Amino acid sequence: MNVNNVCLIGGSGFVGKHIANLLTTQKINLRIPTRRRERAKELLVLPTADVVEANVHDDAELDRVLTGMDAVINLVGILHGDFRSAHVELPRKIVAACRRNGITRLLHMSALKAGAGRPSAYLRSKGEGESIVMTSGLITTCFRPSVIFGPGDSSLSLFAKLVRLPVLPLASPDAKFQPVFVENVAHAFAASLTAPDTFGQCYDLCGPECYSLRQLVEYAAHVTGHDPAIIGLNDSLSYLQALMTEFLPGKLMTRDNYHSMKVDSVCDCHGPNTLAEVWGISPTALEEVAPLYLANRMPRERYDRYRYRAGR
Repeated sequence: MNVNNVCLIGGSGFVGKHIANLLTTQKINLRIPTRRRERAKELLVLPTADVVEANVHDDAELDRVLTGMDAVINLVGILHGDFRSAHVELPRKIVAACRRNGITRLLHMSALKAGAGRPSAYLRSKGEGESIVMTSGLITTCFRPSVIFGPGDSSLSLFAKLVRLPVLPLASPDAKFQPVFVENVAHAFAASLTAPDTFGQCYDLCGPECYSLRQLVEYAAHVTGHDPAIIGLNDSLSYLQALMTEFLPGKLMTRDNYHSMKVDSVCDCHGPNTLAEVWGISPTALEEVAPLYLANRMPRERYDRYRYRAGR
């Protein structure tokens, strides 16, 4: 299968930017739709990327951005909001648009442990969208990552901000994750684009180690030089915290996030890693990368703190 032109839906997001950078080094022409072009400034300089303003939820605009494409990569995902529109209806529209435009190759981002009967709307909607894609009759590959880390992430970077508080009440402290490095995920997508062995497959993507939420927050505190009192909340208080923060600006945590954490986001920690087995990618450990972007996110603040401790 020859793939020279790819439409990267969700390409202006965290994972999308990494995939876009990787595919442009392979001389693949990219079309990246976004609602506001100015929000994708760092993609405008990529030599083979065409960033276009479009509402991909509109069938006519979706047809416009898919015209002339050989393949589509769908990365759209949200942690709160209209899950059905983003995770179910959009994949359905993308599949229909691929058929109308003669595109047979579709790569899709799902989520680890997504599926019907899960306790959260996020995981159920991701599972439904995955099912739509995998039963579409197109040549599909689906990826189910655990929490993804790397520069610009919304997990460890958030923890690095929260640990500046002297006391941090932590909901669901025992929830389990197996963080996977964003560059590993990007390479899996890029390597699968034309690889026949990946056609019709779904892959769980995880890093080399499992961590509890408490361990991840403690690690972020350690790397950034903070020492908050982390108070793990029981189940009832965790739900109450989620209920309260759901209505605050920024939606730090919602009840659906709480329900999602009822399902451990881990692969088989004792089995072979899919990244190594399928693509020959040695999964990157959290400790190899996180200090490079967490420890340096607030250099002036750290300098001032050292001066204060030294009595200067």
